[in-house]
Amino acid sequence: MHILVAFDKFKDSMTAAEACLIAEEALLRAHPTWTISTAPLTDGGEGFCEILTKALYGDFEQVPVFGPQLVPQTGRVGFVDVSNVPDPVRSMLKLPGWGQVAIIEMAEASGLQSIPVNQRSPWTATSYGTGQLIAHAADSGAAAIILGVGGSATIDLGLGALEAIGLELVDEDGGTMTKAMPKDWPRLMRLRGETWPHIPPIYIACDVRNPLLGPNGAVRVFGKQKGLLPDQMPSYEKLLGGLAKKLCDATNSERTLMAQPGTGAAGGIPFGLAAACDASIVPGYEFVEAWLDLKKKISEADLVVTGEGKFDASSMQGKGPGSILQEAVRQKKPAKVMAGLVEHGLPLPAKTTADVIAPIGYTKERSIAEGKKLLARKVVDVFLR
Repeated sequence: MHILVAFDKFKDSMTAAEACLIAEEALLRAHPTWTISTAPLTDGGEGFCEILTKALYGDFEQVPVFGPQLVPQTGRVGFVDVSNVPDPVRSMLKLPGWGQVAIIEMAEASGLQSIPVNQRSPWTATSYGTGQLIAHAADSGAAAIILGVGGSATIDLGLGALEAIGLELVDEDGGTMTKAMPKDWPRLMRLRGETWPHIPPIYIACDVRNPLLGPNGAVRVFGKQKGLLPDQMPSYEKLLGGLAKKLCDATNSERTLMAQPGTGAAGGIPFGLAAACDASIVPGYEFVEAWLDLKKKISEADLVVTGEGKFDASSMQGKGPGSILQEAVRQKKPAKVMAGLVEHGLPLPAKTTADVIAPIGYTKERSIAEGKKLLARKVVDVFLR
């Protein structure tokens, strides 16, 4: 029996890679003669750099950066040889036949999880550190940059990142603003200069389809989770929209870019990078699926095991575990879901079963705290039935 284990993260409990390793070890304890392959999943947030880099035998470089509140920290850039990249990805990204691809995770430098809950506010959060990672990749001669943008703390159009790679922010006195945050925007009069000419093509892996502004935009949909108060949203969006127009004008970009699906992801950094660097948005799961060669891995498996912290209707709408199940159905493979929580009454595809890893009566807090132990126990229980 050959099993494919492909978990996404269990938020606040374990990473996707940890969940896959725990399940693999538990399966081998229950059935030592089985063979197991693992494919940790990512949506562009936590684990994006590590998962994609390790999957194709790449290397990591540590980079000193400023975090979202300008506290010094380190972030990683992964480097993968183009020769190791699967052909579908090379075709999708039009990669050259040589060199290295840089993998960058916005959450490594500008992540929401790095800020205590009571200190979160997009007014005081910048993507400058993400720009420093982009700068490092460019200076290292990367042929292309893949950027995952989940889990960001910012709503700054990516202006912080653009400042780190050459764009100038000019105040009312004509002076250059440095490491400006949205709280400084009322003083920002114009944008000057260009980003560095040696920035390679940037591809943003993203499944979020929201535009930059409006009821489905960056502020109104994602502002609350990043610490923006409801009564601040109108003024914040007005500032954001005004600066977006300035950026379009400074970069000779069409203002219709603001309405493009995906530009409202991660506080608008896809918009900023598209305007200033001609970055492209690529469908996140489709990209990850091709990078990890998941269709082939599913075809080789007798059974697929997947899951995440919360498995609900949204999981079946383009997220990793749901997409894994849909591909398993297409290939007529049985599948099992294991999750911290499974939505009651959720319709599951044919040949699919779902299990909650925590016993009845466990609180959410206890389930999260004991998640690793509970997953290992559930895997053994399910596969020894």
